[in-house]
Amino acid sequence: MEQTLLLNVTYEPLRLISWQKAVALFTLGKVEVVEEYDREVRSVSFVMKLPAVVRLLRWVKWHDDSIPFSRRNIYVRDHGKCQYCGESLSQKEITYDHVIPQSQGGQTTWENIVVCCVACNAKKGGRTPKQAGMKLLSHPQRPVWNLAFRLTISIRKMPTSWRRDYLYWNLELTQEYEAK
Repeated sequence: MEQTLLLNVTYEPLRLISWQKAVALFTLGKVEVVEEYDREVRSVSFVMKLPAVVRLLRWVKWHDDSIPFSRRNIYVRDHGKCQYCGESLSQKEITYDHVIPQSQGGQTTWENIVVCCVACNAKKGGRTPKQAGMKLLSHPQRPVWNLAFRLTISIRKMPTSWRRDYLYWNLELTQEYEAK
């Protein structure tokens, strides 16, 4: 089913919403329809084309700085590389390592988990990198990515007009990120 791109009053992309939510916001007078799909939706009292892009009529402070802690996000943060030897790995090849092992009080947090290859994980074992004679390529920390960057990553099949008219500056970030 079609999704709708929600823009702030400044045309800044905020998030994807369902077309049903977009229609509800439109009927409440909270958004204007900027672009439409060819498909129509009908009710007893009106007919309208499905909204592809809507813009809020009032400015909304939108920032959700919390990035969910997940295996996928750890993989993205570490650029898919073992943080000990630097080997590039697919998501199927990686393991995750507690820099300070749980047996020594290490927690499962952004600041203590890194992507690791099987060989380095086995070599390190239940020791700290210093105890194992290993060095981290970068010290793990909570990522700080902006919303637009995350939005671009999450959209796999977006209408061309979104890329051209609303997300064009994000596309460069994605291509630059994937080139690393």
